[in-house]
Amino acid sequence: MIRVDTGARTLSLDGWAIGCTIGRGGTCPAADKREGDGRTPLGIWPVRAVLLRRDRVTVPAGLRLPWRWIDPADGWSDDVRDAAYNRPVRHPHRFSAERLWRADGLYDVIVVLGHNDAPPVPGLGSAIFLHCRDGDRPTEGCVAVERAALLAMLVEMAAEELVEIQ
Repeated sequence: MIRVDTGARTLSLDGWAIGCTIGRGGTCPAADKREGDGRTPLGIWPVRAVLLRRDRVTVPAGLRLPWRWIDPADGWSDDVRDAAYNRPVRHPHRFSAERLWRADGLYDVIVVLGHNDAPPVPGLGSAIFLHCRDGDRPTEGCVAVERAALLAMLVEMAAEELVEIQ
């Protein structure tokens, strides 16, 4: 299990710990999470998949998680009116959707967490990921770590990995 200590701002896996950043709004119980609040939801979340940007990273040898490449048309719906809320979509998209192909490198590696996805409830938060960090800048509600550390962690993750955010 991957553990995120939001107070200490550390993420630990298999005996090693690294620094992480969390949402600009701090944390909240999952039941209190709302779209756009910038808070990281507390709880235990399954790892659903890994998304990788092929022009910036290579697939780590030994990766056991389901994964796929992203391209410039990939997005993630964050619009509560969208039937595809908190699901991957393709741009152009009729509703608001975050672009996964970013210039800043934050989404070069994305670990999709199973927050509010079985089934998604509009308004209770979307696109909660473990992704690449940008210095000490907070996220919009995700957990972020250095890209090299995230890539190294991928090979340590099991097929049924869980992430505990506390």
